[in-house]
Amino acid sequence: MVAGWVFWHVLLFVVMVVGLVGLVIPIFPGNVIIWLAALVYGFSVQWAGWGYFAAITVLMLVAVVADNIAMGMGAAKGGASWWSIAIAIAAALVGTWLVPFIGGLVLGPLALLVAEYVQKRDWEQAWQASKGYLIGCGWAFVVRFGLGVLMIGLWALWAWQVG
Repeated sequence: MVAGWVFWHVLLFVVMVVGLVGLVIPIFPGNVIIWLAALVYGFSVQWAGWGYFAAITVLMLVAVVADNIAMGMGAAKGGASWWSIAIAIAAALVGTWLVPFIGGLVLGPLALLVAEYVQKRDWEQAWQASKGYLIGCGWAFVVRFGLGVLMIGLWALWAWQVG
């Protein structure tokens, strides 16, 4: 019985760590994977300690939204128009679909650079906007990773409390 309990908890922890490590890949839904593992755990303990899952859910939603907000804010701080930011986000999604893992990393900033150049006819301004977008991508990773660590920590408290 104890061996099964240990195996189950270790397996869920490993899935969560895979989600956390996967956050290095910008489009990889690591926070969602951590949340899914917590969801499975919730079903396994008949929702004892459901408040932990509620908190994990809120953190996952914040992580998903923060990603696009951080990139957009970084680009806007670099001087990009909201139209260019929308084009960049759409291009990043298409790029990720066409070439998983790296397509979005390349196509998003490139689309922003081109869109800004077309609007302003100034490579320096276009580059500043793209640089801001890339800095926003870095901050998005920091936020997603930190929230992922917090989600795993809440799950660990939940597992420790519920047993």
